[in-house]
Amino acid sequence: MRKLLFESLFQRPFTETAPSLDDDAVAEIATALGERARRKLGRSLSIREVDAGSCNGCELEIHALSNPYYDIDRFGLRFVASPRHADVLLVTGPVTKNMADALKTTYDATPSPKWVVALGDCAKDGGCFAGSYAVVGGVAQVIPVDLHIPGCPPPPLKILKGLLALLDKAASAPVSR
Repeated sequence: MRKLLFESLFQRPFTETAPSLDDDAVAEIATALGERARRKLGRSLSIREVDAGSCNGCELEIHALSNPYYDIDRFGLRFVASPRHADVLLVTGPVTKNMADALKTTYDATPSPKWVVALGDCAKDGGCFAGSYAVVGGVAQVIPVDLHIPGCPPPPLKILKGLLALLDKAASAPVSR
């Protein structure tokens, strides 16, 4: 035990280097996203994140959007606690049998116009969990999906670009749900 303690005092921690992103690029994408949301909805974009059975890798990247580096709140994007206040359902993970009814109920509780984003490879088709006895499949098996953001997990900048693409798509076609 003492040997382990001494080694930990002199050994550098195992950490990853910070992402080398251009602060101006992040600000530009997030600003465009906020402006398009206000143009389409007349207000900020409200996002409800739903974990349908994921490994939590995607959730870590979603939480990174709220850290001081990305800070999407400053651009008018916000996460909400209730689907009744949401414009976007951001669904992660494969849909498990236990979450299928809850996901459908959440979708039904979200007012129109509403969009569904399947985030990550598991949300598309079940990913590495496909074929499990506990998994129904991807999000599209339970509710209609407007956009899929690929990755395992997708980085925060890719999530922002995906939301921007969603609003661009929504601006060209009215939502009728």
